[in-house]
Amino acid sequence: MTDAFFTPVSGFDLPRFAGLATFMRLPHVPPGHERYSEVEVGLVGLPWDSGTTNRPGPRHGPRQLRDASTMIRAQNGATGIRPFEVLRCADLGDVGPNPADVLDTMDRITAFYDGLVAAGIRPLTAGGDHLCSLPVLRALGRGAPLGIVHFDSHTDLYRGYFGGSAYTHGTPFRRAVEEGLLDPGRVVQIGIRGTMYDSEDRDFADSVGIRVIGIEEYFRRGLNDVMAEARDIVGEGETYVSYDIDFVDPAFAPGTGTPEIGGPDSYQALEVCRHLYGLDIVGADMVEVSPPFDPTGATAYLGVSVMFELLCAMAA
Repeated sequence: MTDAFFTPVSGFDLPRFAGLATFMRLPHVPPGHERYSEVEVGLVGLPWDSGTTNRPGPRHGPRQLRDASTMIRAQNGATGIRPFEVLRCADLGDVGPNPADVLDTMDRITAFYDGLVAAGIRPLTAGGDHLCSLPVLRALGRGAPLGIVHFDSHTDLYRGYFGGSAYTHGTPFRRAVEEGLLDPGRVVQIGIRGTMYDSEDRDFADSVGIRVIGIEEYFRRGLNDVMAEARDIVGEGETYVSYDIDFVDPAFAPGTGTPEIGGPDSYQALEVCRHLYGLDIVGADMVEVSPPFDPTGATAYLGVSVMFELLCAMAA
């Protein structure tokens, strides 16, 4: 049943260029708010990119994504899902990072998400670089390892960077498997491509049973077949969805730090999410939107459109 408090502001009532920019024009309900305990899906910003190893900028992503999200309306035009009538959703605000300390920031993020878990709130996160996923998974996967559907052009399974640095945007899922947060037999990575340093990440995936679907296989088999396999891999258990915007070809999403050519188009970027309906999604994220490389705002709008599709999957 629709609760007026949790209903986004309509563009028919207030122009989309007016008012405070919250995610999808939802109410701002930070921890401690009198209605916090009623929230079912919380949209959270992680403005942090200290895991970036080349082109920084995703720390500015949540602010741009919020602004772009004012264009999101109430109903999914393809599936008919009206998520805000199914779920009580709210913008929970940002987790304030410590830009000078990677470990402290990860502890801050995990503590915030521990609060969401305790309150029974499923998170939909806007990053930030992909290292943001690790502290989130430390909260969500503490009780039992999760499955994950991971859309990306990179595996993020490296042992370490620059002599062994364990915490970069290229290592979060290696750490998550090592820490028992993910069940490697229920991990599927889709869209992987580009030049490589070496095969260390792929070798690790093979050694623990992670399914890596490269972009050549994705296009050869087709979206429907690949996503059917992804659903089979994660099964009926609790599942996380992590979506790096560089999964999408940079012709459609140039605003990211590590773009890789030869990827899916913007239609496929949305369509893959519609194949997640029915999965037990305990949380999801959209990461690596980098405003300094997104002068037109097109990447951010695609990013929040994907977030809406993920929200619809959580509602379905």
